Amino acid sequence: MKNKVYFAGAGGIGMAALERYFLSQGKRVAGYDRTPSALTDALQKEGVEIGFDDSAEAIPADFKDCSEEVQVVYTPALPADHPQLIYFRDNGYEVVKRAKVLGDITRSSKGLCFAGTHGKTTTSSMAAHILHNCAVGCNAFLGGILRNYDSNLLLSNTSPYAVIEADEYDRSFHHLSPYIAVITATDPDHLDIYGTEEAYLESFAIFTELIRREGKLVIHEGLKLKPRQRDGVEVYTYSKESGDFHAENIRHSDGEIVFDFVGPDVRIADISLGVPVEINIENAVAALAACHLTGDMDAEKAREAVASFMGPKRRFEFWLKESDPVRAIIDDYAHHPDEIRASINSVKALYPGRKVTVAFQPHLYSRTRDFAPEFAEALSLADEVILLDIYPAREEPIEGVTSKIIFDRLTVGDKEMIIKQDLIKTIKNRNFEILLTVGAGDICNYLPEIVRAVK
Repeated sequence: MKNKVYFAGAGGIGMAALERYFLSQGKRVAGYDRTPSALTDALQKEGVEIGFDDSAEAIPADFKDCSEEVQVVYTPALPADHPQLIYFRDNGYEVVKRAKVLGDITRSSKGLCFAGTHGKTTTSSMAAHILHNCAVGCNAFLGGILRNYDSNLLLSNTSPYAVIEADEYDRSFHHLSPYIAVITATDPDHLDIYGTEEAYLESFAIFTELIRREGKLVIHEGLKLKPRQRDGVEVYTYSKESGDFHAENIRHSDGEIVFDFVGPDVRIADISLGVPVEINIENAVAALAACHLTGDMDAEKAREAVASFMGPKRRFEFWLKESDPVRAIIDDYAHHPDEIRASINSVKALYPGRKVTVAFQPHLYSRTRDFAPEFAEALSLADEVILLDIYPAREEPIEGVTSKIIFDRLTVGDKEMIIKQDLIKTIKNRNFEILLTVGAGDICNYLPEIVRAVK
């Protein structure tokens, strides 16, 4: 590995983990991002040199004219004609996707790679926390900031294991070489890349072919996916209450969820969820299964880890929790219809009989176009819906695609469509009980002010 690493798209959450990893390895780390953020501020304080000018002239002088010393890592969210990428390619630099670097890490360690349309961030984070609490430890590259550590990177100088969130966007996970692969869900997404559900499923099938011959596949029971693992790969199924790994004796009381984790050769009684929402039963089963299959998981340490797990930021994160009267604000990164459905149902299970208000910011024009009916159906599970304008991220507008194609299909009685600048005022004027903010855009940036306004 070269002694300098430049990140084009340095403010992405996945890129940040690698930047911190290379800093820990004593490398010189610099990069570019479009706009400053809380994450880029933190990275700069930790020693990453980040600029916000996309011109080739803005590249630090000692990263220029030295292609033999510098590796360039880029995110596929950047356009191919990005001026800095053009400079690096034209001048003979090694320019690779972030996924290629993660792939190199899986080839030099035992990678526990978590893939799926949804659930992979929480499940991989939980597995990393479990291994970290066991003597074996791990290096972990996560897709969310884990609240237990206020970081998306865990480090160990001695562990053979690397926990990696395997991203299917742009087929990035095809660079990996998993020792243990976990697949949580294969509901079609990223159709701007894949085009069809069949192509999406084929991409996951290819991912299963990459598992090492002595490796293991843990797959959610009932998926449409037909895995094509190599000879010698052991295959296990899991779900909440069935499959090779599952939960038994599930108990709900006083805001807690407790269950027994059961597998072909293991039973751990009285697992208590640190984040007690229904979907985390399955997430915990998958994480525990993967860690158990390493052969290095201590049952008592695993039980303690699941109980102390606080979850990644923006995954069912409480911003306000009051009991007299009952009132709460919960934020969730959900941006796919099935994720939104699971999130709303989790809130309803946690607060039975309470009015649930959902503020949703659609993410991407293409995803809104492809799943408008499904979004409307999921959102209509709420009592009230506040629908924001679309967060474009990497996309240009698509003619005829606005939030209105979701709004018009909503069957909920109380619905309102607003621009995001009116979100705080709109919420302040509503007498909400439970507010759930969802979306993968910048709706989370409004939460501090929302909390101040309603308090």
